Amino acid sequence: MIIRVSEIPDEGLRIEGPASLGQPFADPSWVLSEADLTVEKDGDAVFVRGSLGARVPQVCGRCAEPFEITVRPEVETRFLPAPSGRAEERELGSDDLETDVYANDELDLGALVETETNLALPMKPLCREDCRGLCPVCGGNRNVAACDCPERPSDPRWAPLKGLADRLSR
Repeated sequence: MIIRVSEIPDEGLRIEGPASLGQPFADPSWVLSEADLTVEKDGDAVFVRGSLGARVPQVCGRCAEPFEITVRPEVETRFLPAPSGRAEERELGSDDLETDVYANDELDLGALVETETNLALPMKPLCREDCRGLCPVCGGNRNVAACDCPERPSDPRWAPLKGLADRLSR
């Protein structure tokens, strides 16, 4: 959903419901389930605040099984016009981490929704907290069946490092 910044009314815009944003995700398997955003303009700055909800397919980081996760990111972003010409290098402050830019009087809310959803995803997705993962010997899913594989002996090349943590803590 593209919004023309010059056409944002003084009272702002209210975007409610996932249908108002269409399909903001590049991956069609991602589903926007909730959207409640307010878009307000203050001079050249545009503020987008609200909440989102999305269902996203993931693959468990322990057992490699597919599952779906629901994320509900809170949105609070400030947009400023993109600088014209070559921008000077400058150090970013803490306020700049919540700032994005728009160009040609257009604000792409679809890109914002996708970015916020991506940032809300876990770094290591787990199908459940107590996921037992895969057997390191046979590769079987330990959540499905108990595995009786004997433990592999440790690689002898790692033997010199075996007690390193104990030696360093002294």
